[in-house]
Amino acid sequence: MIGFLVAGLIIGLLARLILPGRQKIGLLMTLLLGVIGSLIGGTIANLLRSGSIWELNFIGFVAAVAVSVALLAVAERSGLGAGDDRDRIPRRT
Repeated sequence: MIGFLVAGLIIGLLARLILPGRQKIGLLMTLLLGVIGSLIGGTIANLLRSGSIWELNFIGFVAAVAVSVALLAVAERSGLGAGDDRDRIPRRT
């Protein structure tokens, strides 16, 4: 279980490095993002018969990072984690 959380954190951090710009989410949200990405990536690897959901393999890792980047982009576009800065963004009229 601890290994799964560490892998999720690494995947979440990689997703934050790949996505351009500054993401305003904390470490816990990064961990959650990586864990969700690794579960979906493991499911994709399992569907491709590359391994089990709980195994660490190349296809599952790549899929997990790609899914985490997509989830981070969606979260960023929806304003998740923006905090008080959302109100400071000037709006066009």
